[in-house]
Amino acid sequence: MSQSRLTELTWREVRRAGEQGIAVLPIGSQEQHAGHLPMGTDTLLVEEVLDRALAVLGHEPSPPEVVRLPALPFGHSPHHLFAAAVSLSAATLGAVLDDVLDSLVTSGYRRVMVVNGHGGNDEIMRLAVKRFALRARVTVAACSYWTLTAGEDEAGRPDVTPGHAGWFETSLMLAARPELVRTPVPARTPVEPPPLFDHPPQPGLTVERHGEWERVDGSTDDASGADADRGGRLLDDRARGLARAIRAFDAASR
Repeated sequence: MSQSRLTELTWREVRRAGEQGIAVLPIGSQEQHAGHLPMGTDTLLVEEVLDRALAVLGHEPSPPEVVRLPALPFGHSPHHLFAAAVSLSAATLGAVLDDVLDSLVTSGYRRVMVVNGHGGNDEIMRLAVKRFALRARVTVAACSYWTLTAGEDEAGRPDVTPGHAGWFETSLMLAARPELVRTPVPARTPVEPPPLFDHPPQPGLTVERHGEWERVDGSTDDASGADADRGGRLLDDRARGLARAIRAFDAASR
């Protein structure tokens, strides 16, 4: 497989890779993740899933050509500023993505995939790729890593996935970067009433109420039962799902 890192290529190699390859941009965030996970959790996890997905593709007989960009480490996180975050406004993140996509097209790429690791980026990312494809001759895809599963593992808990600084993310971090998880992870005191952003009063509604993130102390669910083994299985399942998505995007956009 022709897997390359943009940072390590010369400009001529970048041009050649753009003729057939897919540029993949991971994006994350720097924000509070309760008291037991690091600020860069979302960035670290999206990079881990992408690492594993590219390893899966690397074992296939005719894998797609992929050029991996450095992760964008900052995202849209104003809802976490009550504790600590480095946040871009929605307009700024959209403009950054627009500039990166425009730079890639100018450098010769016609296929780009954005892989997201932070919930607050999702809508902005999807709007950015839709808007960009209207004005440039490019095929662009976007996804958040937790939505792409291979459907081959029952280790997950859909009720708390993806959550924030809860069981899902903590299990993944215990598998990917255990040295960065502050253990033992304390049990989370139940919060009543549950926050409306995570428990809307009617399916299909998006509800935000001022002060909710601070009220739940920066996490959506109890992470004390997080498990490294299940986290590893969940990472592998997402990686296989992402590998399938890259392969399908390659086949559909040639």
